[in-house]
Amino acid sequence: MTDPNGGGLFGTRVLVTGARGFLGSHLCRALVGAGADVAAVSRTAHSGEPTAVRWWQCELEDFAQAEELVGQAQPDVIFHLGGRVSAAPDPSLVLPTFHSLLTTSVNLLTLAARRACRRVVFVGSLEEPYGAAAEDATPASPYGAAKWAAGAYGRMFHGLYGCSVVNVRPFMTYGPAQACDKIIPSTILSLLRHEEPRLSGGRRPLDWVYVDDVIDGVLRAATAHRAEGRTIDLGSGTAVPVRDIVERLVRLIDPSITPRFGALPDRPGGDVRVASLDRADAVLGWRPTTPLETGLSRTIEWYRMRHAECARERRSAHS
Repeated sequence: MTDPNGGGLFGTRVLVTGARGFLGSHLCRALVGAGADVAAVSRTAHSGEPTAVRWWQCELEDFAQAEELVGQAQPDVIFHLGGRVSAAPDPSLVLPTFHSLLTTSVNLLTLAARRACRRVVFVGSLEEPYGAAAEDATPASPYGAAKWAAGAYGRMFHGLYGCSVVNVRPFMTYGPAQACDKIIPSTILSLLRHEEPRLSGGRRPLDWVYVDDVIDGVLRAATAHRAEGRTIDLGSGTAVPVRDIVERLVRLIDPSITPRFGALPDRPGGDVRVASLDRADAVLGWRPTTPLETGLSRTIEWYRMRHAECARERRSAHS
């Protein structure tokens, strides 16, 4: 259900944080294609990204740096995807994650309210507690807690200060250009090397959604009038076990290979979560349109074309 006009963002000044990440890089390309005036933020110097994007290097935890950035970029819409991403429950991640996710969010909300930005779109996480029991839930990680708190601040800025904030919650997003250590790219690359993928038991069901569908939902969230102050799920609405995903990849790449399920420990289990699509449908006019088999095939072809490049990245990471 792709909006060919990028949600009516032609000529709009937009600011994208986390622009070099998986979702951020896809979003920047989509915004450029929609004719938006894109300013992108990264912690590190950029290289190889679209030349139509204006790049900024900035530590958003530092309010003075964030203030200077927003003053120069003058965005009408802010897409906030930046921050440290780790679902590990390690206590050493509490403070870094707090500053990377929550401090940056509050800084941007403060500046957006001051500037009267047209819209702020927060990209949340399925790691956040949500639903009827959220108030009694314990976040599974510092990352989940920080994302949860950032969403609460967004709702506060909307309710108290009139800042137009939308929180979208992508579920298990996959597709081209995802980090090579994630489950789908890692399995694809093992199979392309004619190696048996080493995996956990693979029994955990997850709601998988193709990256192009997620980006379409994010773009719609930037302009949909009824989205203000809401949290909106972006997923397929169906849970598929990791084992089933891996077996599909094997069939598509090399059926002679037998994955080694159980070779790695299972991640501590959480609730089985699937996206509720009613709000996305009613508010954004959005539902995912990419079938799982199609999305996996497109992802395989992307990594097949870049197999050697990914192998170099893998060697560099382990050197």
